[in-house]
Amino acid sequence: MFGGPVQIAYAVADVERAANSWAARGVGPFFVREHIEVTNVRIHGVASTFDHSSAYAQWGDLMIELIHQHPGHGEPIVGTSGIHHVAHFVDDFRDAAARLTADGHREVLYAETTTGMSFAFHDGGVERGHLIEIYERTAPLARFYEMVRAASVGWNGADPVRHL
Repeated sequence: MFGGPVQIAYAVADVERAANSWAARGVGPFFVREHIEVTNVRIHGVASTFDHSSAYAQWGDLMIELIHQHPGHGEPIVGTSGIHHVAHFVDDFRDAAARLTADGHREVLYAETTTGMSFAFHDGGVERGHLIEIYERTAPLARFYEMVRAASVGWNGADPVRHL
């Protein structure tokens, strides 16, 4: 249905502080996006909002996302610690979402980026202990992943947190 993980996301209380902490341990640089705008949000099938900020960096072969959901905007689906989700590229978003649901991994969140790219979090159940994120590999998303990866190559620790 989908390939191996392309990203591991950790729930954090403060993305900038968490990014600085990770960077001090050699992971970085981090790229921060505050209050990421998304549309057509559903949480547990109900129209909602999802106001979150994230910091992204490369750690070996995987992208790391540090994610924080701002309080008062939709049902809380992001805590303040631990693995939140593992992301996968899928060939066909609708097919992958339907298969996950059919396999008992209910949709927790569905949303679209301002460019119209769909993404969803599905319940990974007790066997995973985290959400499963899916999205199709689009050209803009591939460029973002490559930008984050390229910045990590030979990174010397300078300018550890960069705002987008």
